[in-house]
Amino acid sequence: MITRNILTSGLLCLSSISSFGWGQKGHDTTAFIAECHLTPTTLDKVMDLLDGKSPVYYANWLDNASHTPEYAYSKTWHYKNIDADQTFDSAPLHEDGDIVRAIYMQVDVLKDSNASRENKQLALKILIHLLGDIHQPMHLGHASDLGGNRWLVKYFGKDTNLHSVWDSSLPESAHKWSYTEWQNQIDRATPEMTLDILDVTTPEGWASETFEIGKDVYNNTPEGTKISYDYIAEWTPIVEKQFLRGGLRLADLLNSIFDPVYSGKNTIVTK
Repeated sequence: MITRNILTSGLLCLSSISSFGWGQKGHDTTAFIAECHLTPTTLDKVMDLLDGKSPVYYANWLDNASHTPEYAYSKTWHYKNIDADQTFDSAPLHEDGDIVRAIYMQVDVLKDSNASRENKQLALKILIHLLGDIHQPMHLGHASDLGGNRWLVKYFGKDTNLHSVWDSSLPESAHKWSYTEWQNQIDRATPEMTLDILDVTTPEGWASETFEIGKDVYNNTPEGTKISYDYIAEWTPIVEKQFLRGGLRLADLLNSIFDPVYSGKNTIVTK
């Protein structure tokens, strides 16, 4: 189990369908928030595994890699589809894996003292990406509409789908910021808010929380919805919250793995 104290949908096979998690900006923001909250010990170990590069450098790597033959096995790892007539617990498991199980797999590799450096590098790159995906509501969307890819809406008069809206259109319309500006503006949680975010300690918990948000998104965005300024105003706070949750939880998880003196009991440290 992954906790604060113990070290212990999405991409689809149809290449013609938009299937990324958060857009590049969302993944970069999540990774940068995490980087800003790594302990010095963790940051050194992360940078070493990434050959001196920032977590942001690899934040979007898996979206491209999953479309290559070498990493095609990871296509279903970006999401967990749950249909409207299913609960989080009753939804059938995909035979090729899902985001919850994939996160556990990467953590196991990073904690394994016998794992090769190459395998640890790969696990870290995958984990950085998946902590963004698991906080994107459409990555816990319906199997029947391919995580919102077949849920057709209009965005300022343009034909699109709900998944695409939540990937990039909504975040980019909310704030035309760089990922560093996103971090600067939303990474301001109080100690109490931070501990509340970190009280949800497992991939199941993160996914279930996102699934509940996704249900609200579906209910408030019927097919054919004409999305405009009011929708952006209503849902921007959720986008901000999910970026922040993903970043703080990624930092907490990496600190728990790489820093032996990190307890997770106190507010996440900042650089």
